[in-house]
Amino acid sequence: QVQLVESGGGLVQPGGSLRLSCKAPRSITSVFNPLTIAWYRQAPGKQRELVASITSGRTTDYADSVKGRFTISRDNSRKTVYLQMNSLKPEDTATYYCNTNQYGSEYWGPGTQVTVSS
Repeated sequence: QVQLVESGGGLVQPGGSLRLSCKAPRSITSVFNPLTIAWYRQAPGKQRELVASITSGRTTDYADSVKGRFTISRDNSRKTVYLQMNSLKPEDTATYYCNTNQYGSEYWGPGTQVTVSS
């Protein structure tokens, strides 16, 4: 099993920045390093959507809505994936979750709330 824990959410004004972290505290690096980690978000009344992902080889992918504003990265020594979010908009308000798939099983963190409002 892979436990994922998100942190870094909060309230920010439009145009502001936040950095989210997704840590796998109970995994050893040999388990964490090969994993593709993704960030999803879900706003009230909407479906969960993929925001960004990063492979073990650091290949990244982004939703069109966040390209140029969000950056995903990973620090394998810390077993952590980051989501740097800049130029935040009210429509970025959502609960953000990190996700991975290992041997066909999906794992999710509990989520961290991001609210963009003046």
